[in-house]
Amino acid sequence: DLSGGQQQQLAIARALMGRPQLLVLDEPTEGIQPSIILEIEAAVRRIIETTGISVLLVEQHLHFVRQADRYYAMQKGGIVASGATSELSQDVIQQFLAV
Repeated sequence: DLSGGQQQQLAIARALMGRPQLLVLDEPTEGIQPSIILEIEAAVRRIIETTGISVLLVEQHLHFVRQADRYYAMQKGGIVASGATSELSQDVIQQFLAV
């Protein structure tokens, strides 16, 4: 049996087999132990840097979100805040990303 982290890594690898232009990852770190989260983050970074594949990442872990070029905060199905991740303010973090 595969662990949750192994299952997630396998799912990403299977998605890459189709040579997509866009890889959509919906909370890839949900329920995953912290050491594996770091591996998944590193793998996503390598995918972006080495393949040219764009990644749409749905994620609640702020440290993972900060690696993106842009962020979009959604609430009730609509975008309520967006911008360059380098300009992500504490107000937006507290209002939309803090759990």
